[in-house]
Amino acid sequence: MLKANKSCIERLYRYRNTLIKLKSIGFVKVFSDNLADGVGVPATQVRKDFSIFGLSGNKRGGYIVDELIEKLNHVLGKNKPVSIIVVGKGNIGSALVHYKGFEKEGIKIVAAFDVDPSKTGHTDDIPVLPTSELKGFVKQHNISVGIIAVPDAAAQQVADVMIESGIKGILNFAPIRLNMPEDIIIHHVNLELELETIIYFVNALNRKVKQEPKQWIEKN
Repeated sequence: MLKANKSCIERLYRYRNTLIKLKSIGFVKVFSDNLADGVGVPATQVRKDFSIFGLSGNKRGGYIVDELIEKLNHVLGKNKPVSIIVVGKGNIGSALVHYKGFEKEGIKIVAAFDVDPSKTGHTDDIPVLPTSELKGFVKQHNISVGIIAVPDAAAQQVADVMIESGIKGILNFAPIRLNMPEDIIIHHVNLELELETIIYFVNALNRKVKQEPKQWIEKN
């Protein structure tokens, strides 16, 4: 039996976004070729991804846009809102709390937590609570997903408290790999590393551009 991996799930979100855009310009039906062009993958990949979840269309009639969006929403858990928390009210945490794009996708940050008493209170109707209240809040509101935006020295401790509280999925912005049980889903986002990687490849590209004229002269 085929299983979905992280890349497949990411493509499903991209198919969904493409469908929403196509719907906005009047498409009622689409074919795998339309979705392939929108996402940048072969049409065979679209059909393969859909087959994992039993999403089928008609070779001649294609997919009904509204029906496919609804099915993808069900697969991706987009048919109901999701409440999440953020731990750490520094620069990254504050940016996440103020970001309005989450709610458009049915994701709502319901609370932030910080150890600094000067940061606790309310920000745009989102309470900023002491970290000591995290465990009780998570259990009371049945939160299953949390974001870590604290310094690396505190990240593992925060993750441990999250797990003890019942959190099952963590997005970690701290620049450190965390030790997690096998049944916990965690994604690491190291912004500094991502930026440094881009800088490396930009510099490598620049070096290549500078070297190519010299190589061309030597060949001729």
